[in-house]
Amino acid sequence: MTDPNPASPRLIVIDGPAGAGKSTVARRLAEHYRLPLLDTGAIYRALAWAAARDGVAWEDEAGLAALAGSLPISFHMEPLGEGAGLRQTVRCGGEDVSAAIRTPAISEGASRVSQHPAVRAALLGLQRALSTSGCVAEGRDMGTVVFPGARHKFFLTASLEARAQRRHAEIAQDCPSMPLDEVMAEVDLRDSRDRSRASAPLVQAADAVVLDSSHLEIGEVVRRIITIIDGREG
Repeated sequence: MTDPNPASPRLIVIDGPAGAGKSTVARRLAEHYRLPLLDTGAIYRALAWAAARDGVAWEDEAGLAALAGSLPISFHMEPLGEGAGLRQTVRCGGEDVSAAIRTPAISEGASRVSQHPAVRAALLGLQRALSTSGCVAEGRDMGTVVFPGARHKFFLTASLEARAQRRHAEIAQDCPSMPLDEVMAEVDLRDSRDRSRASAPLVQAADAVVLDSSHLEIGEVVRRIITIIDGREG
């Protein structure tokens, strides 16, 4: 349901499969509108990282849910340097885990822990609490489960090949020897898990605007979204 109150906090949600460009688009929108960025993928990654650190198996739903209930995660905007803009860092219990949660192993862990209904339920309140003054939120069930009343919903997608190439480029600095076909298989497996899970599967919200970024530059995707939002609020 669309929020009819234009005075309510601005909430922009972007859903879509892995590698569609959601994180970059969300970050640029947050900078443009001066809103906090709620990176829900980072929350699940942080949980997978914390579970590995604490010896909680990614298959242990009860253990993961307990850990999620007290996950000390926070997001911080930090300057990159004079005139270079800002970057968002992720902290867990005060430790900067921004790089640690972006490894292929933790990506796999995030996909696996997110399958558990009890984990998703435990993190729901945290996600909503982080958005009370408005935000840009990106994930896979933002418009359908977490923020069904959001005024601005977008579903960003792209072909499997395009998404795998982007993911491959993203991890090249840490894992330069990983072949593209292995990355494509990983993205395809994650798609299957996200779409078939029993709890909050990846699905487009009925009132979301769909954008296919297969052949679009990220800047063009951002411009189209800003045009839509400003047109609604103008």
